[in-house]
Amino acid sequence: MSPKNNSYNASSIVVLDGLAPVRKRPAMYIGSTGAVGLHHLIWEVVDNSIDEAISGFANKIEVTLLPDNRVEVIDNGRGIPIDIHRQTKKSALETVLTTLHAGGKFDQNAYKVSGGLHGVGVSVVNALSSKLRAEVYRDGKIYGQEYKYGQAVGKVEVCGQSERNGTKIVFEPDTKIFSTLEFDWNTIVEHLRQQAYLTKKTEIIIKDFRTSPEKSYNFYFEGGIKSYTNFLNQNKNAVSPVIYFEKEKDNVIVEVAFQYTDGFVDHSLSFANNIYNQEGGTHLSGFRAALTRIMNDYARKNGIVKNENDSFSGEDVREGLTALISIKLPEPQFEGQTKTKLGNAEIRPLVENTVATELSCYLEENPQEAKSIIEKCLLASQARKAAKAARETVIRKGALEGMTLPGKLADCSSRDPERSELYIVEGDSAGGSAKQGRNREFQAILPLRGKILNVERARLDRMLQNNEIKALIVALGVGISEELNLPKLRYHRIIIMTDADVDGSHIRTLLLTLFYRHFQPLIDAGKVYIAQPPLYRIQIKNKIEYVYSDEQKEKILAEIPKGQKAATIQRYKGLGEMNPDQLWETTMNPKNRVLLKVTLDDAEKADEVFVKLMGSEVEPRKRFIQLRAKQVQNLDI
Repeated sequence: MSPKNNSYNASSIVVLDGLAPVRKRPAMYIGSTGAVGLHHLIWEVVDNSIDEAISGFANKIEVTLLPDNRVEVIDNGRGIPIDIHRQTKKSALETVLTTLHAGGKFDQNAYKVSGGLHGVGVSVVNALSSKLRAEVYRDGKIYGQEYKYGQAVGKVEVCGQSERNGTKIVFEPDTKIFSTLEFDWNTIVEHLRQQAYLTKKTEIIIKDFRTSPEKSYNFYFEGGIKSYTNFLNQNKNAVSPVIYFEKEKDNVIVEVAFQYTDGFVDHSLSFANNIYNQEGGTHLSGFRAALTRIMNDYARKNGIVKNENDSFSGEDVREGLTALISIKLPEPQFEGQTKTKLGNAEIRPLVENTVATELSCYLEENPQEAKSIIEKCLLASQARKAAKAARETVIRKGALEGMTLPGKLADCSSRDPERSELYIVEGDSAGGSAKQGRNREFQAILPLRGKILNVERARLDRMLQNNEIKALIVALGVGISEELNLPKLRYHRIIIMTDADVDGSHIRTLLLTLFYRHFQPLIDAGKVYIAQPPLYRIQIKNKIEYVYSDEQKEKILAEIPKGQKAATIQRYKGLGEMNPDQLWETTMNPKNRVLLKVTLDDAEKADEVFVKLMGSEVEPRKRFIQLRAKQVQNLDI
């Protein structure tokens, strides 16, 4: 096909100077222009201060949320240089704030270790702020400079005297860039708490001046990631103490902390230069390889493992493990722009050798703790073999009995997974209404009898003996846990539909725990939903409205004109109280229904709540419920 015009030439190529590319395509630099990107502005400024702390030049960072959507970050580091830069002929401060890929992080003499990979951080914040003020404290003076939309307003000026050192940045995000300007206190607290754990002996203070009274948190952790491990396991029963070591080799600092609990889940977090690597990488691979090898070596040496067939698998030695691997290195190579996976090939053998040496010494010097850990691994190995046999039985049984489908499943006629959806319904009564009210073409119904097994406190082999869980596994068709095969999923919407009462909430929590622990790829892929049945049916004359919250009910009642006949209100305690037509119209009809997609934006926080609510420790669950008792509405007793 020949082009119809030849207007595409050199003049068609647009070169964006300075920070213009950032304002043109902000999501390329901060991920999004929504809440995630907004908070990323704070992380970028704080990262500069963290880098000062990691390098040993700062030990205090303050983050303050101010009225009018402003944020102030101040540290006691060296202060950004203010002398004239030889290349740009501007002050170093203005160069850093107005030039992409400019900063001390490219100079190994300035920063041996840095979280900022490309040096774009604070300049991006400047570009996406309607106003920014930078103050530098050094040489006994305070230097200040103002910016608007990434452009300097005037030169660097001396604006006072001070004996302190450090940098202060105050910025106001641009309303034309971001869809929201509401900074979330809890998101900031969680992120900065983690940074404080990863940067031991550094005080991080967070203040919120937007509220009255003001809120504040002070974080300071002498033990670093050792303290972080204790924090993550605070509601779990420990099988071993926290094993911790820190070593430096070839300019790389390797810091590892891990502890075994009586749980069944591997909770390993890895970081490179304080950046959380969600997908792991070479440092995590090195840790896991060393852990498996040394546990097997110790077990063989002590006659616990007799032959190769009895060896522990990686899964066995990681059952109930909480591990934190934090490395600090001069030139991190991340896979992908979001830095979710570390790619430095030389890091794996370095971490593996370090962990192998230190762990071998620990096990030899602490025989009692070693015995507890090895016994835990042995139990996990035995359970794995039993679970494999049980899993094969479930899958084989499903394949033989009517091509995988359990008898209680009312399947849909469609064989297109994209169109098909599965409703998981509590009880036979609700199941009956759902079966009658559904659209049989694309909606399948699986009623569950009673409360399913609490999988937080059960291994896979025991789970697979539970008839309700077996029925669910067979109906979904994807397998379970590490053998889960997402392309085999029979329904692309899995909808949990339970009553709006205490029992319904409990069953929903049990199901969410099951999906979180053993079907997590379904949540990651956005396949799991929670149905929202109405709480009330309100009839005013001949008009009927279904209401999903008390606030909505009160609003409707307040809008009834004075003198009009009072409304008839029916409170639904269970799905079974609705006739099939009502259930279809309110909860199952795609045109009207409300579905909540289940996500894992904060897996660590979800893990903490699941452990509190579903774990063996009673006291944390009791505290959790007491603290939130006043938030509960419509409690049915």
